[in-house]
Amino acid sequence: MKINKQKSTETINNFLQRTSKAGKQAVSAVQESASVFFETAKQENHARRLKKYNPLFPEVYQSASFNIPNMVIIVDDAVRRGIDVCEGSIGWLDKKGGMEVMYLYDEAVKMSKLNFVPVAECDAIYFVDCFDRNKFVRIDCIFSKAHEERLAELKYIAHSLGAKKCTIEISESNSETSMSQKNAGLKSGKKVDMGSKQSASAQTDENGNIRREISANKKAHRSGKVNIQFEGNSIPKKPKLKWFAHDENVKRLIEMRCKGDNFVKSETLEISGTSYATMSKATACSIDNALSVMKTVEKKNASSVTMEMQVTKENKSTLIFEVEF
Repeated sequence: MKINKQKSTETINNFLQRTSKAGKQAVSAVQESASVFFETAKQENHARRLKKYNPLFPEVYQSASFNIPNMVIIVDDAVRRGIDVCEGSIGWLDKKGGMEVMYLYDEAVKMSKLNFVPVAECDAIYFVDCFDRNKFVRIDCIFSKAHEERLAELKYIAHSLGAKKCTIEISESNSETSMSQKNAGLKSGKKVDMGSKQSASAQTDENGNIRREISANKKAHRSGKVNIQFEGNSIPKKPKLKWFAHDENVKRLIEMRCKGDNFVKSETLEISGTSYATMSKATACSIDNALSVMKTVEKKNASSVTMEMQVTKENKSTLIFEVEF
């Protein structure tokens, strides 16, 4: 048998070339698949980290569709320094007790164009002003600042209407109830004297002893008074109202002074706290829920008195406004 050596060599070389090419293609396909796998895993990991840290970027904050949450906490930008998905952000968004909260880096306060009252400081909690979406008041100052604004508005009303003198008095009356349980050490059927200043209910336990639930009511009364005198003006001007814009008595006083022959010489108005509420009870409860789940460091400047308690106290107050022309 004769073998063509040259032909055989060519056949073997062709076979080796085809095998090498197929191998290279297989290796390339494996490498490409691995690259796609790692890139997909990288993107998924990045998406998970974005969801976890939820950073807020300037372009999102400045977009027309972004709504600033009602609660803002100013934080040091160092708290998330070095986290890749947070690079270039101005803070982050989170939910606390069902309320959306914006954590804003102190370095981004100026860029945010928000007005923080009394000042912007790290770890302080602020809530939006009910009249100005760009104004945020530190939560421990909300009710005191609102009270100051209301007093200033009443002075402004008196001055605008040409008053010679005005007196503003605030009266607050609170009623606190405390409950306690005591074992009377008596058997069922015995008479229990509760006292004239306490109310109680008695129940018999499984051993036949009487357990008393005693409630004691305590009433506290506070008042303050401010007197202001003006030179007076016979030409009244209609003031622009904010806190008392919906109070019918105040509006009626303004109408009487600004229309007709100005026959009104004096007026005394009693304005109920419910008509100038700083916030609703529902809003107060939402803030309290958010604060209840925050860490200690986040509660700087948070009052020990709950917002709901302050709303209740404010609703029971009365402003007495006396004005002479």
